[in-house]
Amino acid sequence: MAKLYFHYSTMNAGKSTLLLQAAHNYRERGMVPWLLTAQLDTRAGAGRIASRIGIAEPAETFAQGDNMFARVAARLDRGHVDCIFLDEAQFLTRAQVWQLAQAVDDLGVPVMCYGLRVDFRGDLFPGSAALLALADEMREVRTICHCGKKATMVVRLGPDGQPLKQGAQVLVGGNETYVSLCRRHWRDAMGDRPALPE
Repeated sequence: MAKLYFHYSTMNAGKSTLLLQAAHNYRERGMVPWLLTAQLDTRAGAGRIASRIGIAEPAETFAQGDNMFARVAARLDRGHVDCIFLDEAQFLTRAQVWQLAQAVDDLGVPVMCYGLRVDFRGDLFPGSAALLALADEMREVRTICHCGKKATMVVRLGPDGQPLKQGAQVLVGGNETYVSLCRRHWRDAMGDRPALPE
């Protein structure tokens, strides 16, 4: 039975590595995965899913205006697909998540989405919010803060290396731009430390 999956985390947790490994496992079993990534993320080159550990694969891209149900239906018309693997799922729109859910329900193809949960301000991305609401199964991919606690937040660094508190929600970048932190250290970095009771 096909399901919509959401694998979420903060930056540098290994989401793309897990996606590429899962797609490899499908191929080893003679199955056909279809890889998609966001058109606006060109850090590893256009139409490429890459991991910080050095593995990468080509992928088709999606843009915010795409009808994802129509894209899936058109791909299935070209040949069988056992599973869809979608990286950078936070860049999906709410409508696109519904379209992927429809593809799961009506076309019977599983869709595994991998993406960030929150932005540098601590706000949900629209695609992530919709996936948290609609996914049949969710899995948190964990990474750690410099203190050793689980990192659940991310700060965006400015050119001076200091955390930014404002800016556009989407700015594609890597380790030079973002740092994953636990909530406490994110609050420290953002200047959001309330006075402790006496």
